[in-house]
Amino acid sequence: MMSLPFYQKLHEHYDRSYRNKDLRTTMSQYQQEKKSSAIYTHGSTAYSSRSSAAHRQKSEAFSQVSAASYQQQASRASESALSSAVSRKTASAYDYGYSHGLTDSSLMLEDYSSKLSPQTKRAKKSLLSGEKKENLPSDYMVPIFSGRQVHVSGITDTEEERIKEAAAYIARRNLLAREEGVTAAKQSTVSQQSRSMLRQEEGFEKSRKVAIREKAEHLSLKKTLEETEACHKKLNEDNLLHAPEFVIKPRSHTVWEKGHVKLHCSVAGWPEPRLTWYKNQVPINVHANPGKYIIESRYGIHTLEINACDFEDTAQYRASAMNAKGELSAYASVVVKRYKGEFDETFFHAGASTLPPIFAVTPYGYASKFEIHFDDKFDVSFGREGETMSLGCRVVITPEIKHFQPEIQWYRNGAPVSPSKWVQTHWSGDRATLTFSHLNKEDEGLYKIRVRMGDYYEQHSAYVFVRDADAEIEGAPASPLDVVSLDANKDYITISWKQPAVDGGSPILGYFIDMCEVGTDSWSQCNDTPVKFARFPVTGLIEGRSYIFRVRAVNKTGIGLPSRVSEPVAALDPAEKARLKSRPSAPWTGQIIVTEEEPTEGIVPGPPTDLSVIEATQSYVVLSWKPPRQRGHEGILYFVEKCDAGTENWQQVNTELPVKSPRFALFDLAAGKSYRFRVRCSNSAGVGEPSEATEVTTVEDKLDIPKPPSTIIPCRNTDTSVVVTWEESKDAKELVGYYIESSIVGSGKWEPCNNNPVKGMRFTCHGLTTGQSYIFRVKAVNAAGVSEYSQDSEAIEVKAAIGGGVSPAVWPELSDTPAGLTGSRGGMHDTSQPTFKKDALLGSKLNKPSLPSSSHNLGQTEVSKVSETVQEELSPPLQKAALKGKSKSDPLKKKDLAAPSPPYDITCLESFRDSMVLGWKQPDKTGGAEITGYYVNYREVIDGVPGRWREANIKAVSDEAYKISNLKENMVYQFQVAAMNIAGLGAPSAVSASFKCEEWTIAVPGPPHSLKYSEVRKTSLVLQWKPPIHSGRTPVTGYFVDVKEASAKEDQWRGLNEAALKNTYLKVQGLKEGVSYVFRARAVNQAGVGKPSDLAGPVVAETRPGTKEVVVNVDDDGVISLNFECDQMAPNSEFVWSKDYVPTEESPRLEVESKGNKTKMTFKDLGMEDLGIYSCDVTDTDGIASSYLIDEEELKRLLALSQEHKFPTVPVKSELAVEILEKGQVRFWMQAEKLSGNAKVNYIFNDKEIFEGPKYKMHIDQNTGIIEMFMEKLQYEDEGTYTFQVQDGRATGHSTLVLIGDVYKKLQKEAEFQHQEWIRKQGPHFTEYLSWEVTGECNVLLKCKVANIKKETLIVWYKDEREISVDEKHDFKDGICTLLITEFSKKDAGIYEVILKDDRGKDKSRLKLVDEAFEELMTEVCKTIALSATDLKVQSTAEGIRLYSFVTYYVHDLKVNWSHNGTAIKYTDRVKSGVTTKQIWLQINEPTPNDKGKYVMELFDGKTGHQKTLDLSGEVYKEAFDEFQRLKQAAIAEKNRARVVGGLPDVVTVQEGKVLNLTCTVWGDPTPEVSWLRNEKLLSSDEHCNLRFEAGKTAYFTISGVRTSDSGKYGLVVKNSYGSETSDFTVSVFIPEEEPAKGNKKAK
Repeated sequence: MMSLPFYQKLHEHYDRSYRNKDLRTTMSQYQQEKKSSAIYTHGSTAYSSRSSAAHRQKSEAFSQVSAASYQQQASRASESALSSAVSRKTASAYDYGYSHGLTDSSLMLEDYSSKLSPQTKRAKKSLLSGEKKENLPSDYMVPIFSGRQVHVSGITDTEEERIKEAAAYIARRNLLAREEGVTAAKQSTVSQQSRSMLRQEEGFEKSRKVAIREKAEHLSLKKTLEETEACHKKLNEDNLLHAPEFVIKPRSHTVWEKGHVKLHCSVAGWPEPRLTWYKNQVPINVHANPGKYIIESRYGIHTLEINACDFEDTAQYRASAMNAKGELSAYASVVVKRYKGEFDETFFHAGASTLPPIFAVTPYGYASKFEIHFDDKFDVSFGREGETMSLGCRVVITPEIKHFQPEIQWYRNGAPVSPSKWVQTHWSGDRATLTFSHLNKEDEGLYKIRVRMGDYYEQHSAYVFVRDADAEIEGAPASPLDVVSLDANKDYITISWKQPAVDGGSPILGYFIDMCEVGTDSWSQCNDTPVKFARFPVTGLIEGRSYIFRVRAVNKTGIGLPSRVSEPVAALDPAEKARLKSRPSAPWTGQIIVTEEEPTEGIVPGPPTDLSVIEATQSYVVLSWKPPRQRGHEGILYFVEKCDAGTENWQQVNTELPVKSPRFALFDLAAGKSYRFRVRCSNSAGVGEPSEATEVTTVEDKLDIPKPPSTIIPCRNTDTSVVVTWEESKDAKELVGYYIESSIVGSGKWEPCNNNPVKGMRFTCHGLTTGQSYIFRVKAVNAAGVSEYSQDSEAIEVKAAIGGGVSPAVWPELSDTPAGLTGSRGGMHDTSQPTFKKDALLGSKLNKPSLPSSSHNLGQTEVSKVSETVQEELSPPLQKAALKGKSKSDPLKKKDLAAPSPPYDITCLESFRDSMVLGWKQPDKTGGAEITGYYVNYREVIDGVPGRWREANIKAVSDEAYKISNLKENMVYQFQVAAMNIAGLGAPSAVSASFKCEEWTIAVPGPPHSLKYSEVRKTSLVLQWKPPIHSGRTPVTGYFVDVKEASAKEDQWRGLNEAALKNTYLKVQGLKEGVSYVFRARAVNQAGVGKPSDLAGPVVAETRPGTKEVVVNVDDDGVISLNFECDQMAPNSEFVWSKDYVPTEESPRLEVESKGNKTKMTFKDLGMEDLGIYSCDVTDTDGIASSYLIDEEELKRLLALSQEHKFPTVPVKSELAVEILEKGQVRFWMQAEKLSGNAKVNYIFNDKEIFEGPKYKMHIDQNTGIIEMFMEKLQYEDEGTYTFQVQDGRATGHSTLVLIGDVYKKLQKEAEFQHQEWIRKQGPHFTEYLSWEVTGECNVLLKCKVANIKKETLIVWYKDEREISVDEKHDFKDGICTLLITEFSKKDAGIYEVILKDDRGKDKSRLKLVDEAFEELMTEVCKTIALSATDLKVQSTAEGIRLYSFVTYYVHDLKVNWSHNGTAIKYTDRVKSGVTTKQIWLQINEPTPNDKGKYVMELFDGKTGHQKTLDLSGEVYKEAFDEFQRLKQAAIAEKNRARVVGGLPDVVTVQEGKVLNLTCTVWGDPTPEVSWLRNEKLLSSDEHCNLRFEAGKTAYFTISGVRTSDSGKYGLVVKNSYGSETSDFTVSVFIPEEEPAKGNKKAK
């Protein structure tokens, strides 16, 4: 029974289809012979695989067939399988394999575990041996074999090829088996015994041969597997697919005209990229210009050939390569040059609509002035959606210059019109045309054509109205307009639009938003239910795709027509979009491929920041946040959570689809319910912590629908138009504009006057029927919806205003304002209310009853058909005119408006022979509207009797001064003035004083006039005035300003300036807060100072609550602006900017924008000519104003700040530096204050950019701002300048490091040293070299610190090249080796060396302890010894007094000095100093009272003295002296005491009968007495025992005839007055006969 091969047991998932019927016999044969075949078991280089694709089709081979099926196959197999027929079949199959180039050496085994192995890719398997399952290596891989043809084709598709492939494998296996002498088949006919013998012989022979072969094959197979694995990593399909990559990029060319040029490029990628050529981002169509372009692609080289190049071929060309993995573009420029002297006349031929600015000035200089006229001008036009329209006019320019054409530019609502698919421009040489191919409501507006010729230009404008297209469903609403994207991110885009003016007769219920991916024509609806809010967040977009949108309105009748589609917008991160802005994707796909960075090791992202609700409606809530700072390099996803207010039950909202953008819209929230929200971040490393929760948010509309406008006032304009004004909606937020509707009185049918909301509060309604009476109404629009209609206006008959509109000749400054669209708050068609200039209207006469209507009709320059002829002078007096202005029939009369109060303080400013100049002050009450002008009447006074009133002016004057001409000389006149506003003419002023008309001959100037104050603060204000009308005989040279307190007397005026002022303004400083002041001004000329002006004031010096100042601002683009905000504006208040208190309306260097209660004045190019005081006044207020001074210092500051914002720099924390790392690597680094995730760095060396590679390794850490570059080593060619160029968004920065000359050599030397150090540290080495240390015991310790040691590491100490024996073997546990030298002295000086060594190498350290080094060490030793000294102590001796101190030990290098009472002691026989072992002492023999005092012992270590002191006086001295006396007496007694000096033995042995003689010497002073004792008893001298004492020194002891009884203890006692002493001895007497007996006993 045949078991499964071991590899099939492990892998049972391979394809059974591989085992077809044709192969079963062959495979059975293979299974039966497996055990006898050593080829497969031990591996062979014949194993081969060439195609991963073929293996996928054979992926389940050898696997799912059960063991039973194998047994069945085995039973069907027989010995006949080795017959000649089978041999022929296998041989033919083998020949087939070799016919396709198969060789033993070229066949390889493929590792296919990455696709079909049940283990992960990280556990790839490979064939190592053929052992059984239990011995099988864990990385074994199933061997799959294929032929060479698989490598060529890449994919094996047919069953026949698989059959051939398997048969070839079997044939190869059998052939190899036969070559190795496997003869199992041939032995089948031999007897069992012979077969057994042959097998034994075979095994014996193979024991040597096969073992060697198996080893070689194993190594060969292992190498083959490694090569195969590397090969198939590349051939793996997932790795094979990759985005396009330009191998060769197209190169820019410069070519002469009429020449030809070829652009070449080569692209790599799989699947093979598709390449498209573009010219200026437009695909090149070779069929549109046959022969012009030739595009070829051969052998991987793509070519674009441009023939007969002309000037129009100068362009940027782009090659865009795209496949399934992405898109990549390469750019090249072609410049076509023209030969010098030639001039292309066709360039100026008819057809060019706009010429380059370089031709704005004639190159020939034929004319110094051009006159430009318009004929056949376009007028107010009406169109309908979907129609075509053309605006045009004939342009006549004189003089006419050949080859020099004008610059034509079209504008809509002040913005240039660019040609597009909706609108085209054309210039035929004498006629300019603007054509709309498909009108849309977005096209409605004021159109202006400007024709420029050199430095001269002329312009003409008219309004275009676009009506709604017919609805497909009657009663359905009109289409919305202005569909734009407000906020685009990776998967989120906010769409906004404007509501239509026509709702179809029933309220609009909401809007549907449709979306279409660019490149397709399939529209999908984004919302299921209509949304009322005019903004909608579209989510679920695919990153990198581009989309277009449209909006449809719906009411109860049905759905209206869709709006015009929006511009394409890409779903990209804003930062990524900015990066790709200059390199757009191919327009034929509309898709931008985004390739994220390869994720690095995961970092769990931190919580998002700045989470907030940016929009909330009843339909949805939009959240916004900032990405976390800690995020790693890979992309992150967001999960949004919500919870009900007051709870902590958080629920994840986007469970199915994570969010990629830092925006998210939540739908399906309960209206009126309150929620809180938070966001988490997630990446491959995990889910981060949640952000801080938002404040409680209620699901409701945060933006209210605006309130309806008020005070709708229609005014006559032309025979077909009416000017409508209104007051803005109160408390309106995010106002889009207004819609105006008109209705014929009594018809009940309302028609829209505009289909595009206007932002102003003034509009001219055109297309009305002459003679009909109309009423008007207005509604406001914002994103929340459309307001209710305003109240209907009063009826007005459509007819031309009497006196006509003011022509451009009379009011030239209004010629650029949009016809029909004016307003006081700015906007698209914004113009301010008319501000009359001085004398602008002098000489023009108007019919007074029509003045109110004319005043609102200013600016209708193109529409007005009324000539400028002067009307007849009116005869009715001023009072009648005033009454007419107040008549009930006047449509201007409203309850909330009133005529202004009378002016006052009429004065004569200058008088001539036949004329006079009057001045007056503005009325105190303006009536709630702006004063539009004044009317002056005069009368003669003869002999005190006044005459009839006459009108001085027919046209209203705007200034508070007027010159009345045609008067009679020497006649006396009286005057009165009336003011007028939109409500009518006010009451006239009181009659002035009488003035005589005569020539003023005074030499001094007249009084200044119109003195006023502004910018009132608690300590300052600004005064302004106008020059006197009468300047005197000589021009005015200056002004003096006086001030006094309002309550002060006339004699208390004081001047504010000592020198005359040149300006007509003055900022008064130093006022007292709360004090009321009055001011006056006087003019001065050469003749003297003139009369003072009228008073200005009284005014209280105080800063009113809510006062704000002008603030300077510099935005991100470096634009400098002055900003002012006023919270106390009246309905008709306006901002007026001035420079040096002169209005800046006409300044080309400034641009003013006002909106609501805010205004901004922007400098176009701030320079030295802009120095001055800039002020902003608010009209119709009580002097609210503020100013800002720009002097040279401030100018420099602002310009520097602008430069910084325009060209921001990356703040650098640390400049570029270099350091040497441990291995000798060189690290260049710098640190920025902070870097974003989009920061990029260019690395420059000697002005050439270097890139990551084998030599350079770069790294950027956005978290720390550190930028690094590493080099393995410094070489000769690396000397030079290194620069890091950083770009982070718009900000840039760089840092440079110069490494040349000695600096570079020193760095290179250090790098080499560190490299050698690293090599040294690979073996045992010293981390701290040998050094010395003096221990607390005053010993010297030599120590060093070692590292990288092991057990076998040896350490050897040397002194003067002689090895020092160390008793202990160091265990290196603490990494410190020491050598202790006790009681260090000069003998220990020398050169010490320690060596570390083992099989990895050795290291040594030397320490020289000679000369200066030894002296330094000895100094430290002496210092330590000196510090170990104890305090001085006193010791009394028999000789005297000793002072002493103990030290650890003493060396001679330590100098000892003693002093007594500050004087060094001179050593004598009486006073001595010395050292005894560890004791340092001072001996004073026979002390006397003179020895009392302070003793100091100084121990000098060579550098420093260390002192110990003792006060030997008083009780200390007394005690020591007494002890000395006592010891002295004791010494004397001890010296003279009686004693036995010597001579007596301890034991005396004597023979019986012998004589015992003992002699001893005694001493004592006085001579001692001598006595003897025997057994403690006194012994007396006798004949037997003779006792003698002679000469006082010698004592004799003699026993004659010693007897045994004489044995015993004896003693000699000596005694005198100082003491006594006893010396004992023992006498032993023996008998001679006893001795031998004892000896015999011992022998026995």
